[in-house]
Amino acid sequence: MDQQVGDAGLRLNRADNVAVAIRPLRAGDEAAGVPVAEPIPRGHKFALAPIAKGDAVLKYAQVIGYAAGDIATGAHVHTHNVEFRGTAHDYEFSTDLRHATPVAEAERDTFMGYRRTNGKCGTRNFVAILTSVNCSATAAHKIAAAFGPEELAGYPNIDGVAAFVHGTGCGMGANDEGFGALQRVMWGYAKHPNVAGVLMVGLGCEVNQIDWLLEAYGIEKGPMFQTMNIQDVAGLRRTVEAGIEKVRAMLPLANETQREPCPASELMVALQCGGSDAWSGITANPALGYACDLLVAQGGTGVLAETPEIYGAEHLLTRRAVSADVGQRLVDRILWWEDYTARNHGSMDNNPSPGNKKGGLTTILEKSLGAAAKGGTTPLTGVYKYAEPVTAPGFAFMDSPGYDPASVTGQIASGCNLVIFTTGRGSAAGYKPAPCIKVATNSELFGRMTEDMDVNAGRIISEGVPIEEVGREIYDMLLGVASGEVTKSEAEGLGDYEFVPWQIGAVM
Repeated sequence: MDQQVGDAGLRLNRADNVAVAIRPLRAGDEAAGVPVAEPIPRGHKFALAPIAKGDAVLKYAQVIGYAAGDIATGAHVHTHNVEFRGTAHDYEFSTDLRHATPVAEAERDTFMGYRRTNGKCGTRNFVAILTSVNCSATAAHKIAAAFGPEELAGYPNIDGVAAFVHGTGCGMGANDEGFGALQRVMWGYAKHPNVAGVLMVGLGCEVNQIDWLLEAYGIEKGPMFQTMNIQDVAGLRRTVEAGIEKVRAMLPLANETQREPCPASELMVALQCGGSDAWSGITANPALGYACDLLVAQGGTGVLAETPEIYGAEHLLTRRAVSADVGQRLVDRILWWEDYTARNHGSMDNNPSPGNKKGGLTTILEKSLGAAAKGGTTPLTGVYKYAEPVTAPGFAFMDSPGYDPASVTGQIASGCNLVIFTTGRGSAAGYKPAPCIKVATNSELFGRMTEDMDVNAGRIISEGVPIEEVGREIYDMLLGVASGEVTKSEAEGLGDYEFVPWQIGAVM
């Protein structure tokens, strides 16, 4: 970053022809070495030199759009005078491989987690009630509601009984992409390291048959994995009563598992952002990227997602791919999304949202360049379909929409046992069964939403704190939270309504 102490403007790279306003600017103010021509809202961009119509607008030394008309020095640069163009498809593979220096296994950090019989380690210990279809959602909620604080107080090693319900499961083709994605989500939650026991509840006549899932993924029923259909049990009331008894029988068994030392290599962290603003790519996301690099050095895994929100930055990730095959998988997902939006009469530039634009983000290209910073600098070890199990440690990418609940649902199903969520506009969400750490991009937001934010990355701008220091704070916090420290979103009881499997394809 190119900023003089006390300057009101921030130039992120010497190649840039725009700078970001540190505070609201008035016409006649001087910032980043140029006179400001008109009022500039805080976090918004202004031109550092004349930009002719059709010329590229550069931020992070990358193209974020093109001038829709001539832009004068000091003028406000935003949606009114910048146009979007699709990205070029001329990619390089494996040309930027900066490997993290691995920490010796004997010297790795540890956290206090729940070790499962398959060797995986959980950061929480839930009993999950999963629904195969929306028609069984009420039954699942009623079963979960039966287990309040008083009963669970007798099971100190259990973090809760949670219902994971959704709005699909029927009216879908049994061989289409949406059905496969939903089954991967259900399998991922059923086998998740943060889940000790599972009760799966269906209606009975839906397309998403429970028995098909068990057969497809080799899941066996037992004391800690049980299923039931409302039609077979003979009604809602009897289903709820039977479900309560099944869960009640699981609690003593789930409570037998206790926290024990686990290596940091067993952590798989969902790297997520939402309610982004101009500071996301300057403070919180680079700090989270630094934390991701620290985790990868420990043998752990960071999982980036939200494919529409790396659009325009994917060329930076293909250069980090460990092989041309991995890089091409990412390109294939980009091409799929271009086709997906086109056939649905949309545009990749539909994102950023109105709130993102109010916070200073102009195009998806600008948003993506900041969002990709969450992935740090280490090689891209794998690219996965939505909710597909992440198998290779290191920095990985999972295909998903930019819609936060749907994206995080996929990341958790892929195996993430912890979520770190950066936000500049604010977010009130949680993601059971994985704890969620919230990182504010600016100090004003942190002060305004203190009950929701865990880390203030805004200090990078407001106090001049190094990115590396905030990144280390995030990394240390993820170890603490993985060991049982309660996040702000957990303290507020969030996480029961953010299970949102991505619906792909026709509803019939």
